[in-house]
Amino acid sequence: MKRIRKAVIPAAGYGTRFLPVVKSIPKEMLPVVDKPAIQYIVEEAVASGIEDIIIVTSASKRAIEDYFDNNLELEAYLEKNSKLEQLEQVQKISKMANFIYVRQKGPYGNGTPVLNSERIIGDEPFAVLWGDQFTTSPEPRLKQLIDVYKKFERPIFSAVKVPKEDLVRYGVPKIEEVEKFVYIAHELIEKPKIEDAPSDLACDGAYILTPDIFDALRDQPPGKGNEVWLVDGINKLRSKGPIYCRQVEGGKYHDCGNVFEYIKSNVEMALQREDIGADFRKYLEKLDI
Repeated sequence: MKRIRKAVIPAAGYGTRFLPVVKSIPKEMLPVVDKPAIQYIVEEAVASGIEDIIIVTSASKRAIEDYFDNNLELEAYLEKNSKLEQLEQVQKISKMANFIYVRQKGPYGNGTPVLNSERIIGDEPFAVLWGDQFTTSPEPRLKQLIDVYKKFERPIFSAVKVPKEDLVRYGVPKIEEVEKFVYIAHELIEKPKIEDAPSDLACDGAYILTPDIFDALRDQPPGKGNEVWLVDGINKLRSKGPIYCRQVEGGKYHDCGNVFEYIKSNVEMALQREDIGADFRKYLEKLDI
């Protein structure tokens, strides 16, 4: 079995929910406390054994490339002023993985950036992680997926439980339990109506896919909203064998793709910080609201 060592992070979308700020700043670079959202995803991938990070971008996303590159002028300034802790912090960012950038080409939809990475992925199984969603858990979400993939060697995606009224925003699987936290996903419905949702699990943005996804996506006509959906390609792979779903164990999902959830993520992550968490909690308790 080939080791999973590559991860694709689609990051080419406009992020119009965050206008006007995303007019000049990629939504993936919006900070969650003091790190951009996409860094949490990269750190998860690296902690799960990923070596190559393939970020699919667009012309307006150069800030992402600059962030994961060296900034020699800043590093020289920090060294000169003996800010060694900060120097180590910024140098570590570019050293986390081998970063590869691809410009997105093709029809709109979240299946297109995956297809754009085909030449780099080759014939290996690989991970896909959305650039504006992350899940914190004692064991990295992606590592949990990889462990299940090693057992079944079939495509698998992660999921978390969300309130019923929120299911309309996510992909929702129809599931059959195989073992604790592991299910066969008989169907995956993208953004269903509440009454049509087949379970209370929502995809939280992590996948392990096999290379045959590329053929499935290449032949995939536009679907809902005239977009090429990754979920439609995954559903086509069902003819070759089961698709699995791993409910993230001990996971807290952070959706930084809409304003309200993004603000909640900042609050929750700040409260967990050892350096500011206690003071921030006191501040919130004193607010006259």
